[in-house]
Amino acid sequence: MWKFVLPLVVLLSAPLSLATETKVGNWTVHYSALASTFLTPEVARSYNIERSRFNGLLNIAILDANGTHQSVNLSGEGKNLLGTVRNLEFQEVREGDAIYYIAEFPYRNEDNVLFNIDIQSPGQGASFSFRHTFYVD
Repeated sequence: MWKFVLPLVVLLSAPLSLATETKVGNWTVHYSALASTFLTPEVARSYNIERSRFNGLLNIAILDANGTHQSVNLSGEGKNLLGTVRNLEFQEVREGDAIYYIAEFPYRNEDNVLFNIDIQSPGQGASFSFRHTFYVD
């Protein structure tokens, strides 16, 4: 079960398997990539996210060993199989005790993207990668 809240990604109609977690250094990283059309128009508007069948959304939360959300600096890029690289611009979102980071990513149907994410905080840094295939709905 998720140890954090994703109010932004109101995924009541989407499978919970969209989120994945991994250990990175001393952190537990929860991440998901999905089409922005999963968001309701109201939620997308409130976070200034372009809701489009060609626009993806990355959602990342970093927790320490105690399950406390961490404020970090995230940077990264996405690279598709054709070699096109796009830098990610993360926006920090705070809602209650939850801290998570979102970034938009444009794609075409069946784009298989390798995401490389760097995490930095005072005294600690790490990186991780994951692959996701986007589909146009």
